[in-house]
Amino acid sequence: MPHWLQAIVAGTGGLGLFLIAFLDSSVLTFPVVNDLLLVDLSIRRPSRMPYYAGMATLGSVAGCLLLYYLARKGGEAMFNKHAGPRAQHIHAWINRNGFVSILVTALLPPPSPFKLFVIAAGALEMPVRTFVLGLIVARGFRFFGEGFLAVKYGDQATHFLVAHKLEVAGIALGIVLCLYLLSRIAFRHRPPA
Repeated sequence: MPHWLQAIVAGTGGLGLFLIAFLDSSVLTFPVVNDLLLVDLSIRRPSRMPYYAGMATLGSVAGCLLLYYLARKGGEAMFNKHAGPRAQHIHAWINRNGFVSILVTALLPPPSPFKLFVIAAGALEMPVRTFVLGLIVARGFRFFGEGFLAVKYGDQATHFLVAHKLEVAGIALGIVLCLYLLSRIAFRHRPPA
């Protein structure tokens, strides 16, 4: 992203984060820019961290919804074109594990093929509620976690996140999956006696 655009986005705070997250999750790609801006803004104004993390989450969900609905209109042809040889594997995974597939891929750091799963969710008509819930949980966990680290550790948080992005994503993924499995166990339907 050009420096002049970064300055404008950083100067607009939460709205800038919303815009970058929206664009990054839909039609453009700004890998890690949103995360670094969130950390920077949270370091500068720690009391506004929940607002910044919320705007980044909402922007990401909105951008993914745009891509989801475009894929839903374009159908499977668009999905197969973008997924290439991985199309059948992704299709089978989405059919079996829709919520978990969005949850897992939304937590992974770049350069994971997240947009392929968003396109697949739309093209294969995953229920919108499942899609949005998975995104809110994953992106919210990611952005609020990054904001927390920024407030707690300051400038060191940026260096830590960049140097250990896979480890941080793995820990976040593990926690969210454990919470998901616990909720499935707690709320599973029991057959009537």
